[in-house]
Amino acid sequence: MERRDWLKISALAIPLLALPKTYIGNWINKSIKQINAKDFGEDFLWGAACASYQVEGAWNVDGKGPSVWDTFTHKKGEIHNNDNGDFATDFYNRYAEDIALVKKLNLKVFRFSISWTRIFPDGIGKENEKGIKYYHNVIDECLKQGIEPWITLYHWDLPQKLQDRGGWANRDIIDWFSKYVDFCTKEYGSKVKNWMVMNEPAAFVGLGYMLGYHAPGIKNPYKFLQATHHTCLAMAEGGRIIRNNVDKANVGTTFSCSHIDPYRTGSKDLKAVKRLDALLNRLYIEPSLGLGYPTQELPALKRINRYILEGDLERLEFKFDFIGLQNYFRVVGKKSVFPPYIWAKQIPANKRDVPVNEMNFEVYPEGIYKILKQFSKYDIDNIIITENGVCYKDVLEENSVHDSERIQFFKDYLANVLKAKNEGVPVKGYFIWSLTDNFEWSEGYQPRFGLVHVDFNTQKRTVKDSGYWFRDFLSEN
Repeated sequence: MERRDWLKISALAIPLLALPKTYIGNWINKSIKQINAKDFGEDFLWGAACASYQVEGAWNVDGKGPSVWDTFTHKKGEIHNNDNGDFATDFYNRYAEDIALVKKLNLKVFRFSISWTRIFPDGIGKENEKGIKYYHNVIDECLKQGIEPWITLYHWDLPQKLQDRGGWANRDIIDWFSKYVDFCTKEYGSKVKNWMVMNEPAAFVGLGYMLGYHAPGIKNPYKFLQATHHTCLAMAEGGRIIRNNVDKANVGTTFSCSHIDPYRTGSKDLKAVKRLDALLNRLYIEPSLGLGYPTQELPALKRINRYILEGDLERLEFKFDFIGLQNYFRVVGKKSVFPPYIWAKQIPANKRDVPVNEMNFEVYPEGIYKILKQFSKYDIDNIIITENGVCYKDVLEENSVHDSERIQFFKDYLANVLKAKNEGVPVKGYFIWSLTDNFEWSEGYQPRFGLVHVDFNTQKRTVKDSGYWFRDFLSEN
């Protein structure tokens, strides 16, 4: 992820930076030897990821209610080319075909998310039996194919009926989300042991409630702070519910993260980097670790205190079994008087003469090594790269996609993951974003991240050269 439209520093208070899914180039770390799947160990997890809204389609089929993304994408001008996820890659009907592709590529894990409004069309209240049955079918197909299902409970598609009542800015959402998590884990917990509570809170809160770049399209610094606190509380509460409901559960959650460098070596830019790091890498994980919000480095965050009630700081803490890190690009920042509160801005990659991907974000393989080293300093037992990938201008020719740049991307990034692992970072898995090309949020269908090409008119799947490279790479293991 993300598709990864993302993290742009806003001109408004407490902005976020947009986390796109993007990078280009043939950057090679010459100092790292050729990688081999066996080097990661027999227990290392290899998987592919997707998200309900981005692949399922069937947006109003079999009792499903509308989500904020259904509403947002149906507004003209919000999405590139006015695309939407009404049909996406038709995973709703083609899940067996796509799960078979996971197996064909020698991957062992399939990470997917549940659409909240397939289970509860209004977000709360009466459940939808057809939606419940659908995810049983997806899970059963994974198990039938010998693929381990890993479920994300919330990947951005909030029920529109709950957004009408304030969404994540309404404290009641902690209770609404808890009931949803409770139902799903009781319903599927006998079959599924690996659970992720949320996907990238920095993205759906920052882009959705501060920048207005993602659904629900709100630009309000106070709602951003409210949504941040309620999200962190709900994330911890969701973890507790999973652990209580699922025997031998492996409980995690995921965070977007980027290594951040100063544009210049002076102290002013170094301070700007610390502020950006607090906002982009630390804001959502540190409360669960009992460290509170990083207000010392980013004083503007102190305004969140008005939303913290008695007992909240204790409720924020939860010891996850693993943390999912999702990395796509490096951030380079400098001191700036605009926007306010952060006093820092990002220097776009296209102004730094560095390799970029189709979405003009930097391809910087060493960044995944550096961010793994940074997060390993926390009290975290296990880290999994739950998303990493790249988009390029793929060309389908004679039923083939020769995406050599993407293959090089994976070689370089995996070499840096292995380097971190060999230095003692507890990284236990790597999930590719994504299995297939799909709907990439505000960027529509133009960016392609998949190991498998999708013709969005016919829904025909074609394995790219990168998919075959992964198949052969993993056959060694």
